[in-house]
Amino acid sequence: MSIPDYMQCAEDHQTVLVVVQPVGIVPEDEFFRIYKRITSVAQVSIRDSQRNLYIRYRHHYLPENNEWGDFQTHRKVVGLISVTTCGSAKEWPQTSDRFHCQKDVFGATLYDSRLLVFGLQGEIAEQQRTDVAFYPSYDDCPDVEKRVEDFVESIFIVLESKRLDRATDKSGDKIPLLCVPFEKKDFVGLDTDSRHYKKCCQGRMRKHVGDLCLQAGMLQDALVHYHMAVELLRSVNDFLWLGAALEGLCSASVIFHYPGGTAGKASGREPSLARGQGQAADTGKRHRPGAQEVLIDPGALTANGISADTSSEIGRAKNCLGPEDIIEKYKESISYYGKYKNAGVIELEACVKAVRVLAIQKRVMEASEFLQNAVYINLGQLSEEEKIQRYSILSELYHLIGFHRKSAFFKRVAAMQCVAPTIPEPGWRACYKLLLETLPGYSLCLDPKDFSKGSHRGWAAVQVRLLHELVYASRRMGNPGLSVRHLSFLLQTMLDLLSDQEKKEVTQSLENYTSKCPGGMEVLTLPDGLKLPPVPLSKLPIVRSVKLLDLPVSLRPHKQKGLLENNLSSKSPFIYSPIIMHTRGEERTKKIEFRWVQGDVCEVQLMVYNPMPFELRVEHMGLLTSGVEFEALPAALSLPAESGLYPVTLVGVPRTAGNININGYHTSVFGVTSDCLLDGLPSVRTSGCVVEVIPSLPRLQLSTSLPRSAHPLRPSKEELSSSVSVQLFNGETQQLTITLENIGSEDLETLEVTSKTCNTKEKLFGEFLSWDLEEAVSQLPLKPGQSVTLTVNVKVRLDFSGGENLLQDLNDDGISVTGLPISSPLRQVLKPRAETKALGSESSKTDYNHVKTLEAVMTFKYSGGAGKVEGYYRHLSLGVHVDVEPSVFFTRVSTLPATRTRQCHLLLDVFNSTEHELMVSANNNQDLVLHPSECQRPAAGSSRGEPSLYRSMSLVGMNTSHYVLSI
Repeated sequence: MSIPDYMQCAEDHQTVLVVVQPVGIVPEDEFFRIYKRITSVAQVSIRDSQRNLYIRYRHHYLPENNEWGDFQTHRKVVGLISVTTCGSAKEWPQTSDRFHCQKDVFGATLYDSRLLVFGLQGEIAEQQRTDVAFYPSYDDCPDVEKRVEDFVESIFIVLESKRLDRATDKSGDKIPLLCVPFEKKDFVGLDTDSRHYKKCCQGRMRKHVGDLCLQAGMLQDALVHYHMAVELLRSVNDFLWLGAALEGLCSASVIFHYPGGTAGKASGREPSLARGQGQAADTGKRHRPGAQEVLIDPGALTANGISADTSSEIGRAKNCLGPEDIIEKYKESISYYGKYKNAGVIELEACVKAVRVLAIQKRVMEASEFLQNAVYINLGQLSEEEKIQRYSILSELYHLIGFHRKSAFFKRVAAMQCVAPTIPEPGWRACYKLLLETLPGYSLCLDPKDFSKGSHRGWAAVQVRLLHELVYASRRMGNPGLSVRHLSFLLQTMLDLLSDQEKKEVTQSLENYTSKCPGGMEVLTLPDGLKLPPVPLSKLPIVRSVKLLDLPVSLRPHKQKGLLENNLSSKSPFIYSPIIMHTRGEERTKKIEFRWVQGDVCEVQLMVYNPMPFELRVEHMGLLTSGVEFEALPAALSLPAESGLYPVTLVGVPRTAGNININGYHTSVFGVTSDCLLDGLPSVRTSGCVVEVIPSLPRLQLSTSLPRSAHPLRPSKEELSSSVSVQLFNGETQQLTITLENIGSEDLETLEVTSKTCNTKEKLFGEFLSWDLEEAVSQLPLKPGQSVTLTVNVKVRLDFSGGENLLQDLNDDGISVTGLPISSPLRQVLKPRAETKALGSESSKTDYNHVKTLEAVMTFKYSGGAGKVEGYYRHLSLGVHVDVEPSVFFTRVSTLPATRTRQCHLLLDVFNSTEHELMVSANNNQDLVLHPSECQRPAAGSSRGEPSLYRSMSLVGMNTSHYVLSI
């Protein structure tokens, strides 16, 4: 016997073996449909008896294994059920002959046989035969199970007769010597009259009768026969059969202690004890560990089993081994099997049975010792298929006792055996399937979400190797999509554990595979139904933070204050509610305070990091959103090797209004498209991912006739959309032309312009900025692409005076003058005047070149479209920066008496501080031309105490600029 049955368990010793095979040409699906119905009859209660007969079915069984039927009767084929298809009466003789030929294969051991014929109708089918059943078709066979039960009962009759025949034969001289196939040549020429030979025959027959009793449902009788066989065989050192007797004793004890079976799943078996033996069963369960064997007198056995003497029941119950004794006897039995080279299959199967018992007893370390022994049992030259089966069963047994990594190891060995070089057609699909089954044992799961829950588990080097083997197997299967998925998983989950060289090799392989089959986010379903989840490459690149950016200053929407208050007040009739405030506080933690506008480009900033030792090219990177329709505008970027944090801005355009949620981002790296969700990236920092998108508003673009300012407004707290700068002389007026173009998609419906002078200590006379808005408003609504022009007058009139000096001069002349807007920056000591510096000196010229600054902000508030209906608007801010230089100074003031007492002559020393020629004009006076840095004295009439008589003077520069001074 060269092929072990790895599915055997201890309770199989009480079963009878029935082979179910097709005869002739039978459709495979139809055969297995009938086979399934036949195998459903696994236990039959014998009529007029309290015993059950258990059946073990096989659809394939080697005849050479049948030769070991005397050694262990459960290996003997005692029943044959043949299934055949016969379409006509002409085919029947040939079909019958095939059936008889099939019986001849197992004829020496068969108790009974049946032939199930499908498709034959007519006279032949109407014949009443016990060994043949005719059915019109595979669908019209209602009594298959009933015929199988009758067949099993007929087997029991034969079994019982054989048991009685062997049990009543007590003549030691006439007992035949049972032997295994390889022993027959050893007994040639042996002295059959020796005491040793007779004991050997008696011991082997006792063991054989024990097997028959166990199959016939007489458990206690079987225990007695096994004990007697053990003593007889031990005395003659018949180790092979002694091991078989010990194994039979263990099997009977296992059936007694574990009536539910040891095969790993409930078989639905009931204890094969008679009702009167219940007390004995309970007593057996209380049998203390380590109890010695109890010898039973063979005379206590009757033809029908153990005698009904209740006084002997307690003694008989002690024949059952305790749980610990079962394992000890298994060890002893296996050690005896190990003495025989040809008993390797028996030894291996005994190890498997012991492991299943130890698994129920939770004694995993001892079970692992049995399995380790099974690994080294030499079974000779095994085929590749037999090796695969052996390693697979070892894997299942290790899994049964909880040794998951050891189980995965043997499963992987079996997978590699499927593609051994000696196999003409390697089974890559079977290899791939077995490799997938090894993943749990190596703490691997193909769902990348499991790797984000905590620290890494398992041996990384083994896991990487296993993933590479999966990639290779899937490629040899002709499925590059699976290779891409496994390589993506390897990069995503094992990136930190790979060396720089391994990273390069894996990415190169991934690019090669994706050139044939790009990777995506779809779920891959394997032929066996297993689904592989998508693997987003969130580590290529690594994102550290996500920040939603506000719109530029010129595009930010604002809510009308009156509407905002009304909306808040309409939510609740109460002035204050802590419940509402608590709810709003929770919303703030999730929702961004600023707003986006429908149709405008919005930005999200990501801080990314390239962990690869080479340049990382991201072909497409865009946003993943929900809540509103959003058009993502993908970006392409190239990150240097181990770049550190690098800012990346992703943009998009919301096409509808509502609340938009930034769920994550998508990338395309190495040919793999990934959707990376922020919920699956707990290490990513974010200040919020929900922002309100309001209806669309018009957009204005501002341009001016003056150059942009290089100086920011000093005291301004608001951000400016633009700013202009100009340099004017004091009293000069400049026109600023502002063009507003509607570059949006909505009509401009309202426009308001305001200005605000920034904080300044300078005293300003008149309006700094002035305009007429009526003409611009008359052109509204302004269609997209149209523009409107606004003219703004910039007029500067500042006070450059150091007034106390002029007053001092007037007071010296006996004149009382206050509040004159006459300018002089010099703080001169006019007493004595002879000490005053010459006006043409360099120091005096430098003192007059003082420049002052004026700054103002113009605000353009506008709205339109659907946003206007919701109460939103936008505004542009234009900063105006003016550097004011002084034009003329009145450096000295004096008076002369006039002809009238109420009048006087006012003498002014006028100094031109500019670099241009100026013409000074006064009422009733001729024009006075002043050259640069020149000072002259025009005369002006004045009256004491009557400011209304003052005149105005006009200064006209030679460059046609016009200035006006009021004095």
